[in-house]
Amino acid sequence: MEFKITDDKPAILGGEKAFTGRFSRWPVYGHSEEQALHEVLYSGQWGRLDGSMTAKFEAEYARVMGMKHCLATTGGTTALYTMLGALGIGPGDEVIIPAYTFVATYNVIVLNYALPILADTDINSFQIDPQKMGKAITKETKALMPVHMGGVPSDLDKIMAIAQKHKLPVIEDACQAPGSEWKGKKVGSYGIGGAFSFQSSKNLNCAEGGAVTTNDSTYYKACYAFHHQGQTDNAASFGTGEGTRGTNARMTEWQSRILLAQMVRQQEQDRIRSENAAYLSSLFSEIKGIYPAKLYSGATKVSYHLYMFRYDKAHFSGMSREKFIQALRAEGISTSTGYGRLNRDPYVLALGQNPYYLKIYGEKAMRQWAERNQCPQNDKLTGEQSLWLTQNVLLGSRTDMEQIAEAVRKIQKHAKELTLNS
Repeated sequence: MEFKITDDKPAILGGEKAFTGRFSRWPVYGHSEEQALHEVLYSGQWGRLDGSMTAKFEAEYARVMGMKHCLATTGGTTALYTMLGALGIGPGDEVIIPAYTFVATYNVIVLNYALPILADTDINSFQIDPQKMGKAITKETKALMPVHMGGVPSDLDKIMAIAQKHKLPVIEDACQAPGSEWKGKKVGSYGIGGAFSFQSSKNLNCAEGGAVTTNDSTYYKACYAFHHQGQTDNAASFGTGEGTRGTNARMTEWQSRILLAQMVRQQEQDRIRSENAAYLSSLFSEIKGIYPAKLYSGATKVSYHLYMFRYDKAHFSGMSREKFIQALRAEGISTSTGYGRLNRDPYVLALGQNPYYLKIYGEKAMRQWAERNQCPQNDKLTGEQSLWLTQNVLLGSRTDMEQIAEAVRKIQKHAKELTLNS
């Protein structure tokens, strides 16, 4: 490591801060985004049904992703909702998801009155444990929905093998992983399709937006109809559509044009994040008690929406994770614990008392559902160990990564004193 500060006292104890720079602003924007908004404004065509930008974005995103089809939607949540709707998922069905994920993964299943089944986490990778996913399958399982957490691909070889064995469709929740690859192919291209998010925190950003990608033309048509009130033509109609359900999840021309401008920056930003993440992991590997999230061997490219790592207080004189976060923030480095225990969250557990679920499934089935969602590894990860750095932190310099590591070293060296002062 090239960088080294002269004062090794932690900032929280009165020493100088390890981090002396400023992390990248987010979003990154400039003249091209300004011109994009002007272009849509003066076209007078602000919606996809009378404009052309959404179709252009879909074509470009499909090309970049190496996919036949892309369908732009209002968000990552509506992309997932559309994919489930196109599969006909509904009451009585089960969909298996990770216990470690954003609540939207859970919400889209509940919106369809299906049962979300939470499978435990591989604590080393922060990803769904394929073995636990396989064991959660029942005759009511209608889909598997792994999440590529933080932009890191889940173990797609094992997941796809399980899906093929049980003849189940796989919906890839790739909302945090645009650009990530498994064995040289983009995530989102292994299952029946993938869902992506372009929400304001995401690596590709238009404030709110999403997309479905798929190589299955029949499935694409079903998704298009579902997101467009059941109608299959790219136009408004006074008539009804096909199938029995539909909604409006159409992306606007504003979002599509901003995404086209942002995509120009994406490849270079992904390169910087990837290089900095690899360097930071090499520095962390020299610090006992700090463990970067494991990458499976098939993960040939990682877009890093999050840099996830585990903290073991045993190597920090028993200092709590909360005190470690406080000390790190004093050094100028903001971090968080990330997602919590979804399977134990009151919001999720309340589903067991939802009157509509009780009417569909019955009290006994809902009690059994709560008992099935036991995830001890995820409890351990989220309760004691998990930590995040956000993607804009990885857009900095090598010196930034060195200063982050140096901050951790300082805290570890004085951990006993910090613990006693808690």
